[in-house]
Amino acid sequence: MRVITYIILYLTAVNLTGLIVMGIDKMRAKKRVWRIPESTLFVIALIGGSLGTTIGMHLFHHKTRHWYFVFGMPAILVIQIAIVLILMYSPIEFAFL
Repeated sequence: MRVITYIILYLTAVNLTGLIVMGIDKMRAKKRVWRIPESTLFVIALIGGSLGTTIGMHLFHHKTRHWYFVFGMPAILVIQIAIVLILMYSPIEFAFL
């Protein structure tokens, strides 16, 4: 398998995880039981799951009252997209072993 295949599989898995975790946390919030820490939600976004957590936030109407989620999750996504674009169009060749 090519490296890009592994990257796509990783990003798919981490974004699905982010989406599912936001849904689980919303369900747990409604039941008023133990919740997933906010730091965990941000870590999932930072390791590549920002699209999934952002979609989950809006899909489940979860954490939309917290400014640091409303602006933070999309900001992480924009930064990650910018990094990918910079790497794609950089004059430096990146070789994978």
